[in-house]
Amino acid sequence: MAEPDTEPSDAPPAQTAIDEPGSRGSLVIKDRAIAKIATTAALQVPGVVSQGGGLTRFTGRELPRADVSTGTRSVAVNLYLGVHWPCDVAELTRRVHHEVGEQVENLTGMPLHQLGVLVAGTGPDTPGDSDIACPTPSPADTVTAPRPPAAAPAAVPAAILIALGLLGLAAVAARELLISRGTISGAPWLRNTFEWLGRLHWEQWLVPVALAGLVVGILFVLLALAPRTRTHVPLRADDGVATVWMRPVDVARMCSARAGTVPGVVSAHTTVDRRRATVHAITDAAVTGPDADNLREAVVGAVGDGLSLLGRPLKLRVRTRTDRKQARS
Repeated sequence: MAEPDTEPSDAPPAQTAIDEPGSRGSLVIKDRAIAKIATTAALQVPGVVSQGGGLTRFTGRELPRADVSTGTRSVAVNLYLGVHWPCDVAELTRRVHHEVGEQVENLTGMPLHQLGVLVAGTGPDTPGDSDIACPTPSPADTVTAPRPPAAAPAAVPAAILIALGLLGLAAVAARELLISRGTISGAPWLRNTFEWLGRLHWEQWLVPVALAGLVVGILFVLLALAPRTRTHVPLRADDGVATVWMRPVDVARMCSARAGTVPGVVSAHTTVDRRRATVHAITDAAVTGPDADNLREAVVGAVGDGLSLLGRPLKLRVRTRTDRKQARS
């Protein structure tokens, strides 16, 4: 008797066990593997070079290298790179952050929580690197002048007094709240004050009080609008934008030091105000007559060269007098 023909079935075999997540095992990615991913991704960025060989392989100082700290859900990496120079480090860092973050997340499944980049080595361009699109620094189109150093605003004392007054008012209000709730006992100050003001009628003393309040208000407005006093003197810059300033005391020390280098000057001290620098030089008693005039001109020339470096010109005044101790001896 012939057996009936049976066609093979394409249906998948029945699962004998349920594939639960707990039965799949665990995946452990070591820090060394993540460090290799990070350094390989960093080398893909134009401008990052590999530096090493010789003893650096044994000391672990070859570049690029990475220090990795792995958490439960994210990764933190510190990268030490070697770059071509000159190079726009800010733009290079942005590219490295994007490339390393993308590769680490794609290959490990964990996002990059923090990436620190340290340029630990530089190297000049070589003929074989001419095709590398390394980001080069470009000068800014416009230079924003920094704010010159200035003293504290004139309204600071008034602001401190107002702040202290508001703190006192807050303390009184807290006392009134505790009295109204029965927490503490005592006569309420604010309620009695407002009741007294409500019963108040016109009195002669209200006129000077109102005028005093008007004057105080105008004074506060003027203090708020008063410009801040310049505390430093700018140095002259070729592009017209000052980036270095000197205190008046620094200018005075510079003038005194330059005056002290002139032969015949025993000592010197300088006073500087907003408009002029006054040099008080004590000269040798042996310098008299025409030599004293020549000495004064020498002091003017030595100090004037230093003042020419300032962006705001100061008038120079030199006063000389003979050393009294030498004159007596």
